[in-house]
Amino acid sequence: MKKFLIYIAKIIVITALIAIVLDGLYTAVFMQSKNRGKIEEVINSEAKKYDLIILGSSRANNHFVSQMFEDKGLKTFNYGMSGGHLFEASLLLKLMIEKKYVVKNVILEADLNLSNDQESEGISAKFLPYIHNSEVVKKHFETQKDFKELYYIPFYRYVKYDSKIGFREAYEIAKGEKTNALDNLGYYPLVKHKNGNMKNNIVNLNPLPHNKYYEEIKAICKANNINFIAVMTPMCENVVGMNYFDKVKKAYPEIYNYENVVIENKYFSSCGHMTDIGAKMFTARILKDFFNK
Repeated sequence: MKKFLIYIAKIIVITALIAIVLDGLYTAVFMQSKNRGKIEEVINSEAKKYDLIILGSSRANNHFVSQMFEDKGLKTFNYGMSGGHLFEASLLLKLMIEKKYVVKNVILEADLNLSNDQESEGISAKFLPYIHNSEVVKKHFETQKDFKELYYIPFYRYVKYDSKIGFREAYEIAKGEKTNALDNLGYYPLVKHKNGNMKNNIVNLNPLPHNKYYEEIKAICKANNINFIAVMTPMCENVVGMNYFDKVKKAYPEIYNYENVVIENKYFSSCGHMTDIGAKMFTARILKDFFNK
C-alpha cells in the first residue's frame, strides 16, 4: 500500500512539473506573437499614437473602413473583434492604456452588445496566455467564476481553450504564420452572398440598464481625455424588433443612433453586417458628422 501511494505521489508530481513546463513554454511562445490577431498585437507592442481607434464586435470590424479615416489625415486602427462583447472591448482599451498608448478619439459600436455583460469565451480566451504577465488582464478576469482555475492551475487554460490557444495556435505562432486580422488597418470587408442570412428577429433583445463594460469604456476615456463616440450601426430592412434601438437610446441617450443610415438589403452581406459598399457609405456619414473639420 505504501509503495502504491508513493507511486501515485510520483505521478502527481511529474504531471504537475510537466504542466508547469508546458505552461511556461506556451506562454513564452505567445509573448512573441505580434501578427496573429489584434489582442496579441496590443499586448506585445510598444506605445503608439492614434487619432482614432474603433472598438466593438464584428459590427465594428465590418462597418468602419479605417482607410477612409486615414485618407482624412486621421491615424486609425479598427480593433473591432468578430464575436467579441464589451467585456473584451473594455479589456483591450485597458491594455492600450497600460501600454501608454496615446489615443485622441474612440468610436465604440454599442448596440446589440449592450444586451449582455458576459465574456465571449472564444475571444476572451485569447487574453489568457497573458494572465500572469499583465495585471490588467488578471484583474479583468478576477470576477469570472473560473478565475482561480485559470490563474492557479498550470496549463489549465491552454487545455480548456485548446481550439483557441492550444497546440495548433502555438505552433502557428512559432512558425511565424500571420492571419488577415491586421490587414486593412483592422477593417474586414464583406461581399454580398446569395445565401446570406437576410432575416433577423431581435424582438426579445433588451439592453441592460447599466452595462458594466460599456460604463468602464466610457470612464476610461474620460480619465484619459479621450473623445468618446458611441454609435449604433445599421441593420437590414428585414429585421423584426427594430424598436430595440429605441430602447438603447432611452437607456443610453448619449449613444448616436445610425441604425437606419443604410437599410437596403443590397448593401448587406447578412442582416447585421454590411458589405464593403455599405460600410463605405456608413463610414462617409460618420466622417461627415464627427470629423468634418
